[in-house]
Amino acid sequence: MILIGSDELSLVQNTGYKIMKRVAILTAIISVIILIVVPDPKPYVLGLIFGAIINLLNFRLMSITLNKSVNMSQGKIMPYIVANYVARYLIYGVVLTVAAFANYLNFLTVILGIFMVKLTIISDAFYESIKKGKNKEVSKKN
Repeated sequence: MILIGSDELSLVQNTGYKIMKRVAILTAIISVIILIVVPDPKPYVLGLIFGAIINLLNFRLMSITLNKSVNMSQGKIMPYIVANYVARYLIYGVVLTVAAFANYLNFLTVILGIFMVKLTIISDAFYESIKKGKNKEVSKKN
């Protein structure tokens, strides 16, 4: 059994909350851009919001799975994680099927919404690496 301290758990929860907040902000910004640029924006915006909400829910499910599996015995962890992994991918399959057949959703923006958490995490890492690179340059000059 792996024990995780309350400090580490709160750090994980705060990071998850921060990512979810950034996804919501990014989704809102992209939605406003779509509203301004696209002539008939409703299916695009609905698709983006639908995909982002499903992605955020699956991200939360992943967080719950992680928190529960940390305190499980060795024999129960793997089946639990695999079952939740399969469940999350089934949810994505249902969402993509609905998006493919629903006239009121744009399939491509649903896919974009599904990748919002990943895009946010990658852009945060990219931003942090650029920030660290600039800090190294500044410290070398001094």
